[in-house]
Amino acid sequence: EVELVESGGGLVQTGGSLRLSCAASGFVFDDYAVGWFHQAPGKEREGVSCVSSADGSTHYADSVKGRFTISSDKAKNTVYLQMNSLKPEDTGVYYCAAKNAAGTVMILTGRPVVTSCDDYDFWGHGTQVTVSS
Repeated sequence: EVELVESGGGLVQTGGSLRLSCAASGFVFDDYAVGWFHQAPGKEREGVSCVSSADGSTHYADSVKGRFTISSDKAKNTVYLQMNSLKPEDTGVYYCAAKNAAGTVMILTGRPVVTSCDDYDFWGHGTQVTVSS
């Protein structure tokens, strides 16, 4: 059973930093893409950043490029989201999600495993991030 457990959320001032963690279990880490999604109050959930541990390919939303960095630790089956220069509009619930991206097969093709944050199947319960102005 796929399980994703987020941690690291909290309250921070504008310009501050947080690091979110997503502990994953129940699947072969290199086969799956894992991503972070943000749901602001009253808005739809949207993709922030996604990563494949198989080839290190990543995708970032334009709104976070240069501020957020996604990384994965294969030894710990954990994906991190380092969030710097936080803004009030970054406030909301951050969800970790995963999908089977056939990573160990894709790397044989030479094509990047992750090119977007679309169509994720498995979800964590989320962690709240609040950025005060």
